[in-house]
Amino acid sequence: MTSMTTTAFAVDPQALQTTIADALGPLAKRVDLRLGEVTVTVSPADYINAARMLRDAPGCQFEQMIDLCGLDYADYGNGGWDGPRFAVAVHLLSVSLNQRVRLKVFLADDDLPVVDSINTLWGAANWFEREAFDLYGIVFEGHDDLRRILTDYGFIGHPFRKDFPVSGHVEMRYDPERQRVIYQPVSIEPREITPRIIREENYGGLK
Repeated sequence: MTSMTTTAFAVDPQALQTTIADALGPLAKRVDLRLGEVTVTVSPADYINAARMLRDAPGCQFEQMIDLCGLDYADYGNGGWDGPRFAVAVHLLSVSLNQRVRLKVFLADDDLPVVDSINTLWGAANWFEREAFDLYGIVFEGHDDLRRILTDYGFIGHPFRKDFPVSGHVEMRYDPERQRVIYQPVSIEPREITPRIIREENYGGLK
């Protein structure tokens, strides 16, 4: 008997693009197909409804959320980007139909990026949304336990933002006099790293 891989049953990407566009209708701002992958872009107001439709609509049936992350578009395209700074990208999988889709939403307010939580649709979103909150400062409305998950309680700022300093803002150390861990302003002085320039002739035997 000839064995068949699951890819043999994968939906044609163009057919999936059409199915998703028909299912979402005006909820989708764009449904793009690039490099064999379908990406749906929606507005923050339609994000939760579009996500629910992708989960439940016939021909979509994306039962699993396999990834969610924040994005910072500051200086994207060498400064040529003029859209919202922050976005959320969600990767969904349909086990029953063997197909995938990327759902992307750009957030309206660069100073306070806010979007609905999809944790009520996919329980797997819980820690992913906490991570995006911790690292990017994206607020997920409706999340019932939105707190830091990777950095500690005294951490200041959001370390995956493009403007976050490499050395951070504070450092932690043990104070033997107080006999406890304390936080203090970072003591590492910023420096510019200049690459070494090799000027020796015939370096490494090369002529």
